[in-house]
Amino acid sequence: MIDLCYVSARQDFYSRFMSIHPTFRLIFLFSFIALIASGCSTLRGSPQQKSQQLAQGIQRAYAVNTYTAQRISPYIIEGSEKYNVDPLLIAAVIRQESNYRSDARSPTGAVGLMQVIPSYWQATCGSNLYDERTNVLCGSYILADYHSKAGSWKKATGYYNVGPTGYERSFWTRWKVRKYIKSVKNFEKKLKDEL
Repeated sequence: MIDLCYVSARQDFYSRFMSIHPTFRLIFLFSFIALIASGCSTLRGSPQQKSQQLAQGIQRAYAVNTYTAQRISPYIIEGSEKYNVDPLLIAAVIRQESNYRSDARSPTGAVGLMQVIPSYWQATCGSNLYDERTNVLCGSYILADYHSKAGSWKKATGYYNVGPTGYERSFWTRWKVRKYIKSVKNFEKKLKDEL
């Protein structure tokens, strides 16, 4: 059975939309597309409210203790708003890279929550990449920078794992990075489901 209210509402929206000046229609469409492309974050309210919602989601989705989640989530929101990166993506990358361990260090020398490589990013982000705020803001900056180069968040996530040169070097490298991208996406979805 067809929902007549739905059909009527669609027709009403369409007739109102078509009555708008064509220039404003284009602006509306571009704004709508940008909203959809941004992922329509589920966090609402002030930065403090978003931070609290995110902390609760991180605790439930990733089994991170309350103190750690509440300490790190304001930095995620700050990085998200400063560099226009979805906070759920930042949180998922942190889960993938360090499992919310601030003192994490990889065999390749990457450090902190977002596993930033000091020898490459120190000049841009500052010298103390073990500082949680500095590390999260730097990682957020890197994701935004890679997105501007890659043109998509999926590819930017791949760049985050192996760098743009490593990603573009060979099909084999891109194929291996798919597992990393899928893992980050799964962590992102798990967090979104908990919000």
